[in-house]
Amino acid sequence: MKRLIKVCPLLCVLSSSAFAGGGYFSIGYGHVAKQTAGAVTAVAEDAYAGASNPAKLTAAGNQFEVGMEFFSPNREVKRKGATGPGSIYNFSSDSRNSLFLIPDVAYSHRLNEEVTVGVTAYANGGLNSEYTETTGIPGTNANPAVCGNKAGNFFTGCDELGFDLAQLIIAPTLAWKVSPRQSIGLSPLFAIQSFEAFGFQGMAPLSKYPSKLTNKGHDIALGIGARVGWYAEVSPWLSLGAAYSSKIYMQEFDDYKGLLAEGSFDIPANYSIGAAIKPNEDWIIALDIQRIEFSEVKALGNSVLNSLSPGAPPIGSASGSAFGWDRNQTNYRLGVTYFASKNLTLRAGYAYGKRPSDNDIDATTLSILTPNPVHQLSVGLSWKTEEGNALHVGYERFIKETYRGPSALFPGASESVTPYVNAIHVAYTWVL
Repeated sequence: MKRLIKVCPLLCVLSSSAFAGGGYFSIGYGHVAKQTAGAVTAVAEDAYAGASNPAKLTAAGNQFEVGMEFFSPNREVKRKGATGPGSIYNFSSDSRNSLFLIPDVAYSHRLNEEVTVGVTAYANGGLNSEYTETTGIPGTNANPAVCGNKAGNFFTGCDELGFDLAQLIIAPTLAWKVSPRQSIGLSPLFAIQSFEAFGFQGMAPLSKYPSKLTNKGHDIALGIGARVGWYAEVSPWLSLGAAYSSKIYMQEFDDYKGLLAEGSFDIPANYSIGAAIKPNEDWIIALDIQRIEFSEVKALGNSVLNSLSPGAPPIGSASGSAFGWDRNQTNYRLGVTYFASKNLTLRAGYAYGKRPSDNDIDATTLSILTPNPVHQLSVGLSWKTEEGNALHVGYERFIKETYRGPSALFPGASESVTPYVNAIHVAYTWVL
């Protein structure tokens, strides 16, 4: 049991990087996706094709957009029912940081009737967790050699417990209209990650590199992948799209290679199909289905129990403990657009995505502590000026839910997390 207490801080708190029904992926990128819950694989209204379906850039024309999301997540973790010496860990903790600014930008330029080029820059993560509550009792941390006589935090380390994860992806895009109604596209994906972890001192005895797992400041890693897509305007009332993004292979975080399986944090492969129905010139009804391959990334898919048995591989090794997201995730997205007038466009959307882990002893604590709302709603509007430029404002709500399950730390105890999110996205588009 003591070994399990030491390993859990990494897994439980790192999972807090998730902020949408797509794990740590955003609900969408750009104003159209933000307002329609990400249902944009077959909707070509803006220049953010590099973040969803590169092929649809042929329908975007010449434009430049800058946006900013004001993202406000609320996360509370709670434990109750632990008995004996473990009863001191029956308390709750709220993440201190609750407002983050997440920018995005996109550009498209039509070279000729067949070829369009552009670039999209967007972010995953961009937020962090800081749990400051402790037991309040001196000497209750699990690593007195490092922490001294300090009180234990929620996962038996000392001082603040948390992480800071940000991922910026730049996607130059080339789209080619191969026929009057069909296009294909390609976007190389260049990624940069920033990562910091703190308060995980209790897991040092289980780490492959005990001196490189916590409180090392920010570390940077670079990575590369690719996204390809297909887009077809089948008829005046129906458009179809499909896209595939490879895994983005990231460098190791040298300062945290004792924390993450294989020392790196690859961005998982994902793919989507979509349809956009236009019953008349005033409406677009879009449906997307997306699949994310979390289980194919060791730092996400390895079991939480991998490093706990005698002689087991240490944390930080290829087979070491990780998130336990052993199930790939399917997300369903529905978006509706109404062109109310030549100046005003209204949008709304709904997304659903089941969490990528099961509620068993292998993943219960991790699943419970992943602030990953399952149901998401969005609304928004765009106002077009006489010159053709447009102002966009959208609101997103990730529905509040409480997830509960038996504690993997203390037999007989239970743990829960209550996450919910409010976000406002503001953007402006210039027609070039």
